[in-house]
Amino acid sequence: MRTEDVLAAIATGLWRWDNASGIVTLDAEAARLLGLPAEPAELTEAAVRSRFHPVDWNEIDGVVNLAVAEGTLAEARLRIMDENGRVIRTVRSRSKPFVDKNDYQLVGTLQEVAEPQPGTASRTPVTGDWRRSREAFLLDAGRALAEARSTAEVLRVAASLSMPGFSPDGLAVFGISGDRLTIIGHHGHSPGDDAPFSEMPLDTDYPAAEVVRTGRAIYLPSPEEYRDRYPATWPLAQRFGRESWAFLPLVVAGRTMGAWMAAFTYPVSFTPDERSVLTTVARMLAQALARAGVAESERELSLGLQRTMMPVLGPAIPGMEVAARYVPTGGGLQVGGDWYDMIQLPAGRIAFVIGDVQGHDVRAAGLMGQLRIALRAYASEGHRPDAVLSRASRFLYGITDGAEGDHGGRFATCLYLEVDPATGTLDIARAGHPDPAIRMADGTVMLRPTAGGLPLGIVPDTDYPTTRLTLEPGETLMICTDGLLETGGHDLETGWARIRTLLELHDAEDESLEVLADSLVQAVHGPGSHHTTGRLADRREDDIAVLLLSRTGAPLRTAAARRTAMTVAQAEPERIAAARQHLRELLHDWADPEQVDSAVLMVSEMVTNVLVHTDGDALLVAEASGDHGKRRLRVEVADASDELPHRRRPGEMASSGRGLVLMEMLAHEWGVDPRGEGKSIWFVLHEERDGDGELAL
Repeated sequence: MRTEDVLAAIATGLWRWDNASGIVTLDAEAARLLGLPAEPAELTEAAVRSRFHPVDWNEIDGVVNLAVAEGTLAEARLRIMDENGRVIRTVRSRSKPFVDKNDYQLVGTLQEVAEPQPGTASRTPVTGDWRRSREAFLLDAGRALAEARSTAEVLRVAASLSMPGFSPDGLAVFGISGDRLTIIGHHGHSPGDDAPFSEMPLDTDYPAAEVVRTGRAIYLPSPEEYRDRYPATWPLAQRFGRESWAFLPLVVAGRTMGAWMAAFTYPVSFTPDERSVLTTVARMLAQALARAGVAESERELSLGLQRTMMPVLGPAIPGMEVAARYVPTGGGLQVGGDWYDMIQLPAGRIAFVIGDVQGHDVRAAGLMGQLRIALRAYASEGHRPDAVLSRASRFLYGITDGAEGDHGGRFATCLYLEVDPATGTLDIARAGHPDPAIRMADGTVMLRPTAGGLPLGIVPDTDYPTTRLTLEPGETLMICTDGLLETGGHDLETGWARIRTLLELHDAEDESLEVLADSLVQAVHGPGSHHTTGRLADRREDDIAVLLLSRTGAPLRTAAARRTAMTVAQAEPERIAAARQHLRELLHDWADPEQVDSAVLMVSEMVTNVLVHTDGDALLVAEASGDHGKRRLRVEVADASDELPHRRRPGEMASSGRGLVLMEMLAHEWGVDPRGEGKSIWFVLHEERDGDGELAL
């Protein structure tokens, strides 16, 4: 007679578990014991796991790991469940692990054993030691409840708890509203079953109401005891067909905030160990509900503040498209010091404001609200952008200087711009805020350096020069707070490189500004942002505000043309470096890098000459036009001086006088044009191919 036949005769099955492949092989008897058809089978680990009671599976995992480590037999008793979650039998498993490097196979037997009835005094845990199972369960339950962030999550965790040796079939969490008992949530009941228990007076002869009144737990091991102690409400409970009930108080900081009911379909004697588990779970559940309640209140407060402080972009602007986003990422309270605004002005003009008040607390949010209202008032009075920011700085200095808890006052960065939708003219004033960026019609993206002053609130009287730009049809302006650039461990330089790539990839013809706004936020705040973190990985996250403004209509120039302009003031000679970088960005795809270097050198000389030899500012205008590889670059620098440059013969050690010589050597064309007030000096470069006829990219 075969060994398999002998084992089957004594109701013993064989099984093999391959840890490497996750496949479990069963003979016919083992399959029958697991509630499957009595025939050999190969199942996945997940399929076999679904046949075991979850508490027992957790227990056998530790037993197997210990057997693998010690090279001993793994022995355990396991409850087998059917598809409806009912226990159909208990089996004993004995298996031997065969280890191969990091993997192993378990080969062993399954045999059915008798199990004591639930609720009897002699009842012991099915697997392992009761106290060890209880401790493991309480650790898992505590961790799961601690991670729950809302009342709904807490209730889901509570419903999924499978207690060691006994598991409730029905759960209910009761709260208190005035002098009435309410249902916060329940599990194991049908919709509408909670109706008789909702709004129940606390003086009702009902176990949960008594628990709330007295703060003491009530255990009802049998229907007879329930009926004898609470005859008035027994009919409400009788229809659910349960055999035992436990009602425990939910206590936080010495105050009873509600009650928890655990009901069982089989008799439970509620031994001291079982009561200990239930009491501990009730305490953890009460703490989790209290934390969730506080978190939900904070979220509601945050959303209320956000709705109040964050404006809804106004009516559609003819010829313009606008999109904006605000994401609070810097603190626990989901509102901070960042904001944006859109203000309707007379004569069809529109003002846009974006700013960032120092800090990520309620004080910063409050100052942001006050400053936003002040800016609106100054703008509505008809002041120009420079005057609006000057008044706002004086206002913020006045309300924060020496204020309690502000340690010398808080400041705010801000960018204020007025736009004429008819012409696309932008008048920009900037207070310590990041410069705006422009996406041109051909997809070229450039930072637009603008004149600026100190952040608002540092000194009471500050001047804020105004920069005028023109947003042409097909172009998009982006203004943002530094959170969009620095979030994720970036500095301003690396953060701008990340954002610039997204702006360049945007398809302006097929995608709206709303799509672009979502892409920008997701790039720094969504799941993908974890793959683009910067070198400053420990840097604190910051709030994000971003506003996009696009001028619709067909571009005035072809997609092969791009133009930019910037001013370098006498008081800001450091902006010469910004002018050089600005030109490099304009020529980012120019065929010959040496021509780019030549253009940058000539611009540096032209702008420096204006600042050194005149008393005025330099206006730089650059335009690249034509097809890629055959483009024409024209750059001019204008100033208000009538004195024309003249050729000089600098000595070997001279530090100046080489500007015109350089232009004659490097430019294809150049010249000086007198104007009514002042002059302009210009040069032209023609894009060239390398020696092989290919673009020198």
